[in-house]
Amino acid sequence: MSFSSRRQGFTLVELLVVIAIIGVLVALLLPAVQAAREAARRMQCANHQKQLALGMQNFHDTLRRLPPGGAMDQAPFGTDLSVAPITPRWGSSWYVYILPYIEQQPLFDKWQFTGSSGAFNTTNNTAATGVVIKVFFCPSSPLKMKAPDRQTGSTFATYVGVSGAVNGLMPDFNETRVNPLSCAGIVSGGGVLIPNGELKFGDISDGSSNTMCISEQGNYLKDTSGVRQEWRASQTWGWYLGVKSPGVPPNFDNTGGDNRQPNMTTIRYPINYAPAAGWTNDVAGLGVGINVNCVGANVPLSGGHPAGVNAAFADGSVRFVTNATPLAILANMATRDDGVPLSQ
Repeated sequence: MSFSSRRQGFTLVELLVVIAIIGVLVALLLPAVQAAREAARRMQCANHQKQLALGMQNFHDTLRRLPPGGAMDQAPFGTDLSVAPITPRWGSSWYVYILPYIEQQPLFDKWQFTGSSGAFNTTNNTAATGVVIKVFFCPSSPLKMKAPDRQTGSTFATYVGVSGAVNGLMPDFNETRVNPLSCAGIVSGGGVLIPNGELKFGDISDGSSNTMCISEQGNYLKDTSGVRQEWRASQTWGWYLGVKSPGVPPNFDNTGGDNRQPNMTTIRYPINYAPAAGWTNDVAGLGVGINVNCVGANVPLSGGHPAGVNAAFADGSVRFVTNATPLAILANMATRDDGVPLSQ
């Protein structure tokens, strides 16, 4: 009996064919895997916004009013003296007021609502230092969860309160509750999260399920030089900066002083809008961009999700709003009482 000494195995050609087949399979499967991962991230983002919106509802249940988009430290938002003459101080944002309702009671208990609580209060900056609140950040966003340059106790966020829309975006609707800002474009008081707001759910006459209150500024915008910019409403001071002016639009003013509105946005452009030539850093005019002190009030909604953004409505629901949404419909969503039926 004889045995062949020839060994069985793959030829080089067969091996190359197998490798090619595996490469094709990976190429086919990878988009599906990436899509599944993005679907999971988008769902997590929606869950974050739902928690924030439910926090607003619970705030209302407790105090019988909605939180302001941003406030000064005067009553009823803080304990600074509210009698004339008012000394304007930077108060806290809507994020701060809902902390007890998003499982952040220990941080809220340390907060001082006096003496510029939203940026320059040593106690608050110390309390917030090193605290990362993941629910303020979209997992699909390419933007960094980082501390701003101006203070050590905060981080940037990728969600933003919606304060309304500028005039002229909806047919037959004249939005008069607007203010030109000292350095940041146009702010509206026609939405839900407005400067110094003391709104109640009854003020949302369009219905809470029809009125957007929170959305995203979570992606880069390209400027006219093709450089990616991180313009978002929490820059440059972080998520807990409120406002420094009394009143609500159209009377949001401190007699010519600083009437910026961090952590809020007023709808003026379509979702993820990108001009062909890129955005001009024109904070005061276009309301888009950033300077050493402020971010434009009209930076468009943007996100890391393909083709749109998540948006939370006042009833606590969260919907995906696509880039194709007409600007008039987007303005309708952002306005609490325009009387136009929601068709999105």
